[in-house]
Amino acid sequence: MSFHTVEKIGGTSMSDYVAVRDNIILKPVHNDSLYNRIFVVSAYGGITDMLLEHKKTGQPGVFGLFASGHEDDSWKDALHELKQKIFDINKTFYTKKENLERANNFIGERLDDAERCLTDLQRLCQHGHFELDMHLETVREMLACIGEAHSAWNTTQLLQRDGINACFVDLTGWKTDNHLPLDERIEYAFREIDLDKQLPICTGYAHSDDGLMSMFDRGYSEMTFSRIAVLTKANEAIIHKEFHLSSADPRLVGEDNAVPIGRTNYDVADQLANLGMEAIHPKAAKGMRRNEIPLRVRNTFEPEHAGTLITGDYVSTDPCVEIIAGCKGVYAFELFDQDMAGNIDEYDREILATIRRFRAHIVSKDINANTITHYLSTNLKTIKRIRNALEQKFTDAEINQQKVAIVSAIGSDMKIPGILAKTVGALAKQNISVLAMHQSMRQVDMQFIIDENDYDDAIKSLHSVLVEIHDHGKAICLAS
Repeated sequence: MSFHTVEKIGGTSMSDYVAVRDNIILKPVHNDSLYNRIFVVSAYGGITDMLLEHKKTGQPGVFGLFASGHEDDSWKDALHELKQKIFDINKTFYTKKENLERANNFIGERLDDAERCLTDLQRLCQHGHFELDMHLETVREMLACIGEAHSAWNTTQLLQRDGINACFVDLTGWKTDNHLPLDERIEYAFREIDLDKQLPICTGYAHSDDGLMSMFDRGYSEMTFSRIAVLTKANEAIIHKEFHLSSADPRLVGEDNAVPIGRTNYDVADQLANLGMEAIHPKAAKGMRRNEIPLRVRNTFEPEHAGTLITGDYVSTDPCVEIIAGCKGVYAFELFDQDMAGNIDEYDREILATIRRFRAHIVSKDINANTITHYLSTNLKTIKRIRNALEQKFTDAEINQQKVAIVSAIGSDMKIPGILAKTVGALAKQNISVLAMHQSMRQVDMQFIIDENDYDDAIKSLHSVLVEIHDHGKAICLAS
């Protein structure tokens, strides 16, 4: 196969078709041809939140409402609201009545099919022999795929209208009888596509017999993107976002102080993903890392900028901190039990299994002789469920929870003498108390657990003493 790239477009970028067309489609990164590229698209901004649940707040969408009570019809109202939202999005793209009707008919048929399916399942599960919980993973998979089908189909139609030979690659398996492994589904879809003459627009969701959502949840589109890159032997993978991968959030440290990261490695990308500020899902990065496929992160709205190039072998010329990042709204979930000493493995297994059961994301973890603390990125409802389950299992344990924030200094090589003392000193100067800290022997990150109210000041303080002091100019190590 000739030189080609596989490129993913994020949801916020997707909502601006003109920017996508002019800044991405019409401006190839590596060659003059519009073709020899494969595009994997996310759902339009906010649509997956309405289909499933809000990614940050946990507010239930169609799936969340359906899962919480099968005798409650509130999910139908949410689905009808979603349908209207989708039709409103379509109105912004199509001026001709017949084109708008085609677009509405395509996605409307899928939404109607989904409603009929959920109604039948709801009715079925009112009988004692059928349990709703047994079907929820399948329901989640079915609903998730609708958003990407909508955006991919629209983008294909709009590009064809604008004279580009785009083709819609539907990996969702909608109404399929073939339950294939993910790799086989991708290979089957691309078997007759000529990349020299066609521009594939692929759904970010891909149906597989194992279930993509059950394995990767909201990171599924990045897994699809990664597997397409690996299976088609892409020369480079590119993610188009609405922002640069920068040394810190410009909204916190100031646009003049934050600089793009020109080069870094997959270790750094993994740390960012763990904090919820992902360049790419770690499991998606694994395949590209193993196959030595470079990953480039670009800003859709600055098409002339080379972006950030991520490779497996990159190490900064001099040890340095590249990024100050973090997350708020984290729960420090602490379980203390005098009987834990000498039996940590037993407690740890049970706690981890419970956290996994309720789908809470573990950001970090502390262990000592009689206490295990997990730092969980989730909502209070989930925390309460985890707590109730563990109180029943460990009746003598003392369980505490506290809302905190995590601030992290990250770099491809942070073997800097005295950096820990310097960092703690910078936080102390701002009267910020460190509740806990972690530094691994791999020397790619340091994490500080702090009070949530101190988050903004901590980011600004660490960025000032660890990044700004070096005066990197336009970027930290320009990308090629």
